[in-house]
Amino acid sequence: MNRIIHVARIQLVNAKMVIGFPLFILLFVLAANIVLFLAAPFPEPEQGSSPTGALMSIYIATMILHVQTMTQMFPYALGMSITRRDFLAAAGLVVVGQALLYGVALSVLRLIETATNGWGVGVAMFDLPFLEVSNPVMQVLVYAGPFLLLSFAGLWAGVVYQRWGQLGVWILSLSLAALLIGAAALVGWRNWWPEVGSFFADTPTPVLLFVYPVVLAAVFAGSTYFTTRRATA
Repeated sequence: MNRIIHVARIQLVNAKMVIGFPLFILLFVLAANIVLFLAAPFPEPEQGSSPTGALMSIYIATMILHVQTMTQMFPYALGMSITRRDFLAAAGLVVVGQALLYGVALSVLRLIETATNGWGVGVAMFDLPFLEVSNPVMQVLVYAGPFLLLSFAGLWAGVVYQRWGQLGVWILSLSLAALLIGAAALVGWRNWWPEVGSFFADTPTPVLLFVYPVVLAAVFAGSTYFTTRRATA
């Protein structure tokens, strides 16, 4: 365990980038939204705040950073004679810690946003209805779940690049796109869209945004482990 913690510290040697960069992106996007809402009309108090999808910025930034964990840090670690298993275990430790940290940060920002009526301009970036749960601990986990999913997906995408290069990434991307298009076509052909909508509407928020993401994150973690065994520096 001590060795894994040591390897995790190596991965966090540039903590300002690994931890700070996604937060910087988030705060930058938040400031941009406030400026835009100041410059444009916003809802009256009785209409509530206007939701924005800008929260995705921190999730996407975190995923990209963990792609770089495998494309940049992984070769360096192998050069230091760190085993693949230790590196991946340390990466998983960093991902879980980072997800919980960001979950707490987003929960605090949600409270501030609610208390200030959308930062004074009626913008809803964190206080989104579909993310709201009554339990504060579960609220943190609801925010953290997608971080786990996207971070482990980023690790797997990074090791795919290490194993098969750009061609492998393109094949993976096109395969996932074909799978999604095929699934959408099947749902449309069978007229299952009402059932799909009901599934998302009826599934409790903790299950939809924590339990399911954790299960998928475990799948990506396993895929990363088995792919890493054959990846080279």
